[in-house]
Amino acid sequence: MISSLVKAIIVVLLVSAAPTAAALVKLSNSGVCHPPQSSWYDRTKSYQPFESVDACLASGGRLPKNIAHLAQSASANQNVAPMRNYSRSAFGPGWDDSDGDCQDSRAEALISASSTPVRFAKGDRCRVVTGRWISPFTGKVIQNAAEVDIDHVVPLKWAWDHGASSWSRHKREKFANDPVNLIPVEARLNRSKGARGPKNWLPPSGKCAYVARFYRVTKTYQLQLSAAEAMWIRDFLQQCR
Repeated sequence: MISSLVKAIIVVLLVSAAPTAAALVKLSNSGVCHPPQSSWYDRTKSYQPFESVDACLASGGRLPKNIAHLAQSASANQNVAPMRNYSRSAFGPGWDDSDGDCQDSRAEALISASSTPVRFAKGDRCRVVTGRWISPFTGKVIQNAAEVDIDHVVPLKWAWDHGASSWSRHKREKFANDPVNLIPVEARLNRSKGARGPKNWLPPSGKCAYVARFYRVTKTYQLQLSAAEAMWIRDFLQQCR
């Protein structure tokens, strides 16, 4: 249950960010209350409308995890100074399930990238166990989900050092779960890469596509490359052409 204090903070956060015109809160078929600030608001087409977040919550709905976490964080840290040192938790508690369908960002990345229908754990539509993934790092076919890591094309620590440290928590969580920044690859290669950018680490295969995607993400999120990094990427992509 969400405490009264957290509910109050939710209302303050949402009202302060809300547009001038009143907008409905959408209760999805999966029981999630999507206010206009929810990243799934426009994509929620089948819903029960409510005039306020409180009314939707009172009906038994729940908030998307990113908004609930933002409110809880505000409640716990109103007088805490901004973080200066990198922590994985700065990008959220882990893979997000913003639409409340029980399939988090990892599962959705696996489902999207598989060239065949995935198979879920017995009696569990949330956890993917098999599929058919072609690693963009090697071209190898992987069928066991346990052998797959979801690589952040632009690593979270790298992003933190290049401007993400000044972002809002909401933006960092969005970045960490953005499908454009997620690719299923061999676990060993993802761990070999660590937090390095392309100037210091490249996959065995698909180098040009990898660097192009890396650069696309940095541009989308306006990350701040050093002059040397920007020149290296431009030169590398020019050679690819």
